[in-house]
Amino acid sequence: MEGTQRRAAEGPVDKTFRAFDPGQDLLLPPSLDEWLPGDHLARFIADLVDEHLDLSRIHAAYTNRKGGPPFDPPLMVRILLYGYTTGVRSSRKIEAACVDVVAFRWLAAGTVPDFRSVARFRKRHLSALGHLFVQALALCQAAGMVSLGRVALDGTKLRANASRRKAMSYARMSEREKILAQEVSDLLGQAEDLDAAEDAAFGKDRRGDELPQELARRESRLVTLREAKAALEQQARDRAEDRARATAAAKDEDDDVTAQRVADAVGKAVPRPKAQRNFTDPESRIMKTSDGSFHQCYNGQAVVDADHQVIVATGVTDCAADVGALIPMVEQAVENTGQAPAQVLADAGYTSEDNLTQAEQVTAETGTEFFIAPGRTTHGDPVPVAPRGRIPKNATPKQKMARKLKTKKGHQVYARRKVIVEPVFGQMGTLQNGQHLLLRGLEQARSEWSLLAACHNLRKLHRHLGIDGLAGLAIS
Repeated sequence: MEGTQRRAAEGPVDKTFRAFDPGQDLLLPPSLDEWLPGDHLARFIADLVDEHLDLSRIHAAYTNRKGGPPFDPPLMVRILLYGYTTGVRSSRKIEAACVDVVAFRWLAAGTVPDFRSVARFRKRHLSALGHLFVQALALCQAAGMVSLGRVALDGTKLRANASRRKAMSYARMSEREKILAQEVSDLLGQAEDLDAAEDAAFGKDRRGDELPQELARRESRLVTLREAKAALEQQARDRAEDRARATAAAKDEDDDVTAQRVADAVGKAVPRPKAQRNFTDPESRIMKTSDGSFHQCYNGQAVVDADHQVIVATGVTDCAADVGALIPMVEQAVENTGQAPAQVLADAGYTSEDNLTQAEQVTAETGTEFFIAPGRTTHGDPVPVAPRGRIPKNATPKQKMARKLKTKKGHQVYARRKVIVEPVFGQMGTLQNGQHLLLRGLEQARSEWSLLAACHNLRKLHRHLGIDGLAGLAIS
């Protein structure tokens, strides 16, 4: 071993260092199991996948006997769940981690799925992976981590996998369409002149359908531009139809009058000049983020239980405003957990007369009490009701809510909102890189956000139970 011995470097004192010999062979064959601590999160994920999670929806997708054998679903779910829990979400980074990172190598049992297989598996089974959120929530409930005594609802902007520089307004599209159409026409004329010259020089044996590269590129851009314009025009017609039907319903008009009103509105509908569409992810929208800048985003929603910051409901919309998510998110929380929360806390972004009216109905039916910030009062708003004395009979829902939050109980309860839900978004953003979505399209964004929420809950479950506590749990 003389060739592998390291020469000790001379220092100012005769210091003894711990033995370090890179050339020393292991005396026994290495065991990955010995390299991973007994209470490691990877072991928790492995036990969860092998013993507790139902992967039947994933197995049911394999109906074709032809082709080479795919990677085993539990193996792929293991590395995906661990990756999404620790912030390693890119398929290429997962492949590299299966070589470089002990936890990933242990989970994959030394197998290294290539990044294309990881990406295809995630895309194919994304809906089933998102459904694991319900199973993870059920395990948290079985562990006594969810009481639904108090929950908080909030939204966060999720950065879409698209650049805002790839978006264009309707007015700009109209200008570029004219320019591109003229360029395509000019290039077609040049192509015809070139064909005529070549026919004269070489005969007419060429196929004649070869397009110049510039022409092909401009034609494809023109097609993409026209498709985006058509999509914005269809959106304008859909919005006009919805508004017309709502107006007709408010006036209690009959079917013939409603149909005529809708037809007139749709015929006159045009997109706003500043209406934008992104060419990379058309379903994402320009939204203002917490740092004050504007990006292509989706609006992620979460209902969080106060006991252990477990997420009990998730949602994603393409609307920057939160106001439309209040009742649907509360209903989803009831559906996921099987019981209605005692208290629901939400900020002023969820305030509207319609929401407050529906909240009163939910309270009457289920007993759920809402604490929603009424927001700033404008010049036309009525003066809030005083927190003492009888509530006036003519008080509006907004006045009643403002009065409730001015009471001692209301102030104390609502003060807990930000410490329940906002840290969850911070944890997901820091530990899971969860504020940036990898997959495009609204449906895929919803499934990916559900998967991120499931992994957040699993991290909480691991911290609460450890490895040993998982054995006694069962999903009802």
